This record gives sequence, structure tokens and C-alpha cells, in this order.
Amino acid sequence: MDQTDLLIIGAGALGLACAARLAETAGDCLILEAERLIGSHTSSRNSEVIHAGLYYPPGSLKAELCLEGRERLYAWCERHGVAHRRIGKLLVAVEDGEIAKLEELQTNARACGAGELQALDGRQLHVLEPAVRGVAALLSPATGILDSHAYLQSLLVVAEAGGAQLVLDTRVERLSPVAGGWQVEGCSAGEPFALQARRVINAAGLGAQRLAAGIDGLQEVPQLHLCRGRYFSYSGTSPFAHLIYPMPEANTAGLGVHATLDLGGQLRFGPDVEYVETIDYDVDECLRAPFAAAIARYFPALDAMRLQPAYCGVRPKLTGPGEPAADFVIQTPAEHGLDGLVNLFGIESPGLTASLAIAERVAASL
Repeated sequence: MDQTDLLIIGAGALGLACAARLAETAGDCLILEAERLIGSHTSSRNSEVIHAGLYYPPGSLKAELCLEGRERLYAWCERHGVAHRRIGKLLVAVEDGEIAKLEELQTNARACGAGELQALDGRQLHVLEPAVRGVAALLSPATGILDSHAYLQSLLVVAEAGGAQLVLDTRVERLSPVAGGWQVEGCSAGEPFALQARRVINAAGLGAQRLAAGIDGLQEVPQLHLCRGRYFSYSGTSPFAHLIYPMPEANTAGLGVHATLDLGGQLRFGPDVEYVETIDYDVDECLRAPFAAAIARYFPALDAMRLQPAYCGVRPKLTGPGEPAADFVIQTPAEHGLDGLVNLFGIESPGLTASLAIAERVAASL
């Protein structure tokens, strides 16, 4: 039977960040990925935003790890040549009734230690972004964008340089505690396999709960709620120089349909919020009308026919429709009592931003 010191399940941003952090000090490190490409799900189907840490409850893991993670991520991108830009984000109050929400965000950002946001009145907003409709705004200069695919590749390069080995098309079906570690069983390229690992990091993302639910002796596995978010691209030259975020909508699980730019200047809008039962990445053209209605509130010159279906992601949420947002769950031996196992649950946004900081927490727990 094959053996490894450290097994990482999942080659998204979290799994690869853990591998980059731990591979050099592990006796040996094996990364198993169910898909045929790294980062095939949540890690590559998002806004590619480096978040400043403005929205999350002070003292929460999301707030702490986003703030730590953004600085680690900017430094990583500089050191490893990953394309990125501190483009800045404008949080916009479209109407007078939203100014109180804007002030709440400013207060929350201060409480989180995320840095001061620059308050703008309607005239100042118009000078920065003439195409944006709004009566007031906050400018977040620490917000940025990155090439998420290049980031994943850079993590893999560092992990492999440290001795990690990546095996694709390999799905772990069962984990069982045994003397000195874990029995691991699954299927690789259509063939069954078994191995033993001294330590295991379950960074399987959308599959993390399924895998954990079969572990004997693991009592707490939070319920997974699949929440789809779809994006539309906008053809032609972007009218914006910053990311544009409206106020978060009440009683929803997202931040509103916002405007983001990639490093090539392509404008895209999204994501929306839809709870689903199965993973489905289709983006239906019939969504153009509701997207256009949401965008036109802050971008009245929108030409709806320039909106084109782009891509879709699925958030691994821990709460359902209408429920308060849940925090990240980093479940270590201190919580579940099983030596050598870390489970990562509910790592949605700002998980990409926080990935290097999460890897530090995981390393400390092991």
C-alpha cells in the first residue's frame, strides 16, 4: 500500500495554497484532484477580486483572514510575477435612502481594521466615474484584481518545487481513521486505489461535506447549500475605471450585481444569487432582462444588447435562503478530536483573497 505524510484533497486555491505552504516541510505531499484541471470549480469561477475586507463581521474568520490574506496575496503576486492591479472599488449609494447603508459599511470597515474608505459626494463620484449614477460613494483603494489562473499555477509551481506531487482525475471516496493516520480509498483515472496518509487536509470545496460525512467519529459536518452566481460580459470599451458595487440587497446572499474588470479591461457584471440543488454552470440568455434592470440602477446608459452570457460559479454556502451569512469553518483536531485531519467548509468569498492566510491557519493546526 502506498503511503504519504501529507495528503491534500482538492487542487483549488485552498488546496494549492496549503501545498505551497507545507510541501517543503512535509515528509512527502500528495495533492489529489477529482477534475482534469486544477481550480475547475469555485477557484476559477469568480470575480477575480482581491477583497479589502469591508463587509464581514468584526472578529469573524472572514474578516481576519481576508485582511491578512489580501496583504499576503499582494506580496505573493509581486514575488511570483502574478498579474494583478490595485484598481480600487467604489461602493455606491444610488439613492438618498442608501446613504445610511454606506455609512454602516464605513463603520464596519473601521471595526475590521480594513483601512479608511474615502467618502465621496455625488459630484466627486461623477468626476471619478461619469457613467455611474449615485448620490454618494466610498472609495476602497485597497481592492484589486488578479489573474486567478496564473495565481493557481504559481501556487502549484511552489508546491512542486517543495516536493509535492499532483495527481489529477482522482476522486477520494472514503477516509477512515487508522493507527498512525488515515486510510484513503477512491478512484484514479477509472481505477480503484488505496493509500495511507499520516495527515489529511480536506480542501475539496463543493465536495468537502460529502467526503466528511462518511468519516466514522466525525460528529459535526455543516450542511452544504449550493448557491449559483452567474455573470454577463459587456462588449465594447468599458465606461468604468474602477470596480463598481451597489449597496448589498436586503435579505439576499450576495453583494448585488456589481461591475468588475479583468486585467485585459473586459467589463463583466455579476454575480446574481440563486440557490440550486445540483451544480449547473449554464448561463441562460433570458437572464439579460433582470441583469439589465439591476445594472441600470447605477449605470443608466447601459445598452442591454451588449450584455452577453459569460460564465457561472457555485458558492459552497453553509446557510440557506434568508438565513444570516455563516463564517468560514476551519475544522481542526482541536475541534473534532481526530488527529491529523483538517476540514475546510464553506470557504466562499473572500476565500480566494484569504487563501494564503487560511493555509497559515491550517499549517499551525497541523
